[in-house]
Amino acid sequence: MVAAVFHSPPEAAASAPAHSGAIKNIAASAISTSARGPKDLKDTPRGPLLSRAFWLAVLPPLCGFALLLGVWALVSAGTGASIPGPAATWQQARELFVDPFYRNGPNDQGVGWNVLASLERVAVGFGLAAAVGIPAGFAIGRFTFLSRMFGPLISLLRPVSPLAWLPIGLLVFKGANPAAIWTIFICSIWPMVINTAIGVQRVPQDYMNVARVLNLSEWKIATRILFPAVLPYMLTGVRLAVSTAWLVIVAAEMLTGGVGIGFWVWDEWNNLNVAHILIAIFIIGVVGYALEFALVRIASAFTFEETRA
Repeated sequence: MVAAVFHSPPEAAASAPAHSGAIKNIAASAISTSARGPKDLKDTPRGPLLSRAFWLAVLPPLCGFALLLGVWALVSAGTGASIPGPAATWQQARELFVDPFYRNGPNDQGVGWNVLASLERVAVGFGLAAAVGIPAGFAIGRFTFLSRMFGPLISLLRPVSPLAWLPIGLLVFKGANPAAIWTIFICSIWPMVINTAIGVQRVPQDYMNVARVLNLSEWKIATRILFPAVLPYMLTGVRLAVSTAWLVIVAAEMLTGGVGIGFWVWDEWNNLNVAHILIAIFIIGVVGYALEFALVRIASAFTFEETRA
């Protein structure tokens, strides 16, 4: 009876080495897996998953462009080709971009010169707006009196269409080019002022308390505390300002004339060259996308990881 209690049966004793070997194999496999680490597991080839992710990234944009081309072709066929289709527009674009920088006089220049002229006006107007708007945003966000003083004025003037300021520019500056730059300035300044002021107001109060304890000057507070904390907000305002400026310059150049992509579109309409108008629309979109993409990359480089997430 005692032997029956404290000793295994012969069958169990025979199967024990088999179970022991299986357990040893499982343990060795687990040790090998843990020794590889997460990096080795991450490097394991995942062909089907990668190809699926690739198609999920590429296929939707391709479907969007295919839909655009299909609708465009249907509209062209429905209007009796008064609006050129994709094939005819592509042929015109190939001829247009053979020499985009030709010059046959002040009013007959290639599309490349017109785009550069528009970008120059945007750069000058936007630069002036940044030089005025960013310091003004710092001051408005830093001092409550200035915030209460300029807040109603900004709320009153910001909704005004930028083109409503164009006649004022023509009256004051007596010229189409400075009037267009003035219009870019007035439409670009509001996003930078507002976003910079909001960024300053959202700086944690603990930072300002430390600055007060250390008796820092306003210059050191602005450069050492406010500027690093406000930079993501400021870059967001810059991005919005550039996008708005590129939208407005096309309409302003249609009204003022001269050299520029907006005037080029209007001139092609007067010549009833609809294919060139469609090409100009794509050029405006590509340049706007390039500006937006560049500023997003710059903003992401100066944004903290937790803010990005």
